[in-house]
Amino acid sequence: MSHITTVRCGLIGSGIGTSLSPPLHEAEGAHHGLDLTYDLIDVGRRDAPADLGRLLRDAEAAGFAGLNITHPFKREVIPHLDRLSPQAAAIGAVNTVVFDGGSRIGHNTDAVGFTEAFRVGLPGAPTRHVLQLGAGGAGAACAHAQLSHGTGRLTVADPDARRRAELVAALAARFGPGRVTGASPDGLGEAVASADGVVNASPVGMRAHPGTPMPVDLLRPGLWLVDIVYMPLDTPLLRAARSRGVRTVGGAAMCVFQAAAAFELITGRTPDTDRMLGHLRNLLAATPRRAT
Repeated sequence: MSHITTVRCGLIGSGIGTSLSPPLHEAEGAHHGLDLTYDLIDVGRRDAPADLGRLLRDAEAAGFAGLNITHPFKREVIPHLDRLSPQAAAIGAVNTVVFDGGSRIGHNTDAVGFTEAFRVGLPGAPTRHVLQLGAGGAGAACAHAQLSHGTGRLTVADPDARRRAELVAALAARFGPGRVTGASPDGLGEAVASADGVVNASPVGMRAHPGTPMPVDLLRPGLWLVDIVYMPLDTPLLRAARSRGVRTVGGAAMCVFQAAAAFELITGRTPDTDRMLGHLRNLLAATPRRAT
């Protein structure tokens, strides 16, 4: 066995107490001979400081190799970094920070995570027109992934009109104005009526943001639906969609694929994605409450 190397990493976000990231990363690290620890830095807790700059400084000073970044900091973290990978710069959001010789480098593995989860979970699904709910950091990554891999037309819906317009403008500049439009919450019915599928890239459905991001009575058989929320894994939107005959993919697969890419960036070791997916299944079987 190779010499054991100590690696410290973690996750910054809000409401992440039930995250699957620590056991996923730590188990895969052990397979590579790494003494890897993965800490949760939950700013939703009263005893955790919300100063993002301070959190990064503290992690860097403590010898962290890198951090994952999740809601609501994927865009807010960018001013605290020294440089971005080309994909993170194009997307305008970061979910992985690598500390490298005094530099903080921002990456985005959400796009590849979404692409792989869609490929595995919905092979051959039509993507002539897709409605995406959410225009935040995760939404930007999912939108880039879809438009880069064959989605003909994307409608982005978000209750924040400014955020929605900014993402639509950025996507139109990159992919062409005819491939992306915006929709207000009042326009969801019209958008769903002509859509092949729906992607929930909003935080609605998370434990900290309960509910559904759209009226579930708009769902119909023949649609497909991807919900990238993975805390909880089985969201009210997923349950409503299945009950209406909609093919669904939950956030677990995207969680694993983006985690695998982040693992490689932080540790320099190539993970076994199939093994990580198997470990996720074992975790869920051992702790069924996580799934609900």
